[in-house]
Amino acid sequence: MSSVNRRSAISAGVMLSGAALLSACSSSGESSSASSSSAAGSAASSTQASVASSASAASSVSLPSASASTESSPSSLLMIVNKRRPFASKTWAPNDLVPFAGHQLRKEAAAAATAMMQAAQAAGVTVTVTSAYRSYDDQVTTYNHWVSQNGKAGADDVSARPGYSEHQSGLAVDFASPEGCLLQECYEDTSAGVWLAKNAHTYGFILRFPKDLKPVTGYAYEPWHFRYIGRENAAKYVSSGAKTFEEFTQTGAAPNYLGED
Repeated sequence: MSSVNRRSAISAGVMLSGAALLSACSSSGESSSASSSSAAGSAASSTQASVASSASAASSVSLPSASASTESSPSSLLMIVNKRRPFASKTWAPNDLVPFAGHQLRKEAAAAATAMMQAAQAAGVTVTVTSAYRSYDDQVTTYNHWVSQNGKAGADDVSARPGYSEHQSGLAVDFASPEGCLLQECYEDTSAGVWLAKNAHTYGFILRFPKDLKPVTGYAYEPWHFRYIGRENAAKYVSSGAKTFEEFTQTGAAPNYLGED
């Protein structure tokens, strides 16, 4: 996988348009398309209340294997999809998608994200969007593009396989900023990145792929990728001290696809 400092591909269901953006997306986290890239996640047990803050330390933590079962309630705000947990029906699509910032999201998530972006704007911070909902068919195109570019093993480093992308849930958003650092780790230092890291949970969003926790989530740090789980759940997530969504949901680590340990 390419250096973390050079990551400019996209998360679990991101869609970027334009050759210029594509040229900037040669390495990344979860998913990307012929003109995009993306990212999505994995897991830790409730007994792992404290996961190390460095990649090497995280790697040494003993984590249980994830269940082979797939997500059976994709409409739930607490649904989890990652490299170990594909959608039970891989072509599933939400039935309550609405327009959102030039993309689509599920209705509740769109309302929360819109309110969050408006609050940021009121605080003098401009938050933009680069990707939201992405269908199974979109992910087929995305993944096949990266297979053609990098081979299957290389594609798995930068793109979620169809049916495994969190963006398909309609609950994930890849945010951006006029300051740049599009889908790169330096996004954490932009005004938008700083504001979101501090305030997103109050609107029901959590940072899906935290720093140094790839052994748990399956993907490197993506400070731009946030997942909607609802305000009440987000408050519980923060108060629980969980480091990842996998730990919070007690679904087990997902560093790679089932059968590929």
